[in-house]
Amino acid sequence: MHPVLRAVCALAGGVLIAVGLVLLVLPGPGLLLVFAGMVLLARAVPALRHRVEPVRIRALQAAEESVSSRWRIAGSTLVGLGLIGAGVAWGLVPQLPFGGWSTGGSLIVSGIVLFALLGWSYHRLQRVSAARR
Repeated sequence: MHPVLRAVCALAGGVLIAVGLVLLVLPGPGLLLVFAGMVLLARAVPALRHRVEPVRIRALQAAEESVSSRWRIAGSTLVGLGLIGAGVAWGLVPQLPFGGWSTGGSLIVSGIVLFALLGWSYHRLQRVSAARR
């Protein structure tokens, strides 16, 4: 791998892991981002490849658990709508702390990402369930 590409993969992987770790305690797809970061980091540092599989297994388990019941889906949907609503509020009311569209936009993007991952997790669970039958 070219050294510049290796550095870009390492940097992007490190950023994804850092954001994923923050999202482990905040609402968001933390474990999936940690997994994506580990994949990129393992491309830059081949010695880390053996560490990717356990994270992948746990991330996919967490994705399945997030859509395992109607209550969890409803809760995740409410969180996503709350993120988007808060983003609009932060964008429209500059008097709020850190008010403005930079904060509002990041909240809106977080909500959209949550819905995308929720949909992906739901369809993945349906495929796994159909394969087991």
